[in-house]
Amino acid sequence: MAGSGTPDPQLQSTLSERELQIVELVAAGLTNQEISEELEISKRTVDNHISNILTKTATGNRVALVRWALQWGKVCINDVNCCTLPNVDQQKSVS
Repeated sequence: MAGSGTPDPQLQSTLSERELQIVELVAAGLTNQEISEELEISKRTVDNHISNILTKTATGNRVALVRWALQWGKVCINDVNCCTLPNVDQQKSVS
């Protein structure tokens, strides 16, 4: 059954750049139609990408996909799950 397994972290590396881009747009709350307009591709192409992404990530729906993306650091939502690097100047002044 789709979405019943635990997402495999190795699968995250199998997502293409386009699929990762679509994951970000799904996490931003866009519909497939809105994603197709944003990326200037057909809705059917988006539907296919979403289907492939759900299979690769072992998630069964968009909510589970966003949870997966947050868990594996693929998206940042309202400063949640965001990693900011310390300022180099601050590190030098501490030393």
